[in-house]
Amino acid sequence: MKRSLLILTVFLFAISCNKKESKTASKSVYAFFGKKITEENTISKEILLEKYKSLKKGDTLAVKVSSKINEICQNKGCWMTLDLGSGKTAFVKFKDYGFFVPMNAQKRNTIIEGKAFVEETSVAELKHYAEDEGKSPKEIAAITEPKTEYKFLAHGVLISK
Repeated sequence: MKRSLLILTVFLFAISCNKKESKTASKSVYAFFGKKITEENTISKEILLEKYKSLKKGDTLAVKVSSKINEICQNKGCWMTLDLGSGKTAFVKFKDYGFFVPMNAQKRNTIIEGKAFVEETSVAELKHYAEDEGKSPKEIAAITEPKTEYKFLAHGVLISK
C-alpha cells in the first residue's frame, strides 16, 4: 500500500512539473527597441490590413500590431517591412530615427506600436530603399514610378529572440 501511494505521489509530481514547463515554454521572449512597450492590446496583421484599406492619404491611426518581419535595411537596421498577409506589406520607420533593429531579424515575430498611414513614395526614395536592401543595379533601374504604400512610424518595437 505504501509503495502504491509513493508511486502515485511521484507520478502526480512529474505531471505537475510538466505542466509548469509547458506554460513557461509558450511565453515569448522579446528584445525591445525604442520606447518600451508590452504585448497587451495588440491587433493581428489581418485587422491592420483592413484598417489600412479604409485610410486615405493624410489619415493616421495609432495602433499596436503583431506580425512577422519581412525585410530589414541591411546598412544599419533603420527600416523594416512588416507582413500584412495577402501579399501586402507595411514599410516601417522608427520615430525620430532614434533607434535601429538588428539586421538579421527577418522572419522573426514582432510587435510594433506607433502610427499607421498611407503615403506615396517617390522614385528617388524607392531607389534608395532598394539600394539599402541590396538589390541589383538592374532591379534599381527598373524603378520608374512612385508607389502608394502602407507605412508605419514606430515608437516601440518588440522582436522575438
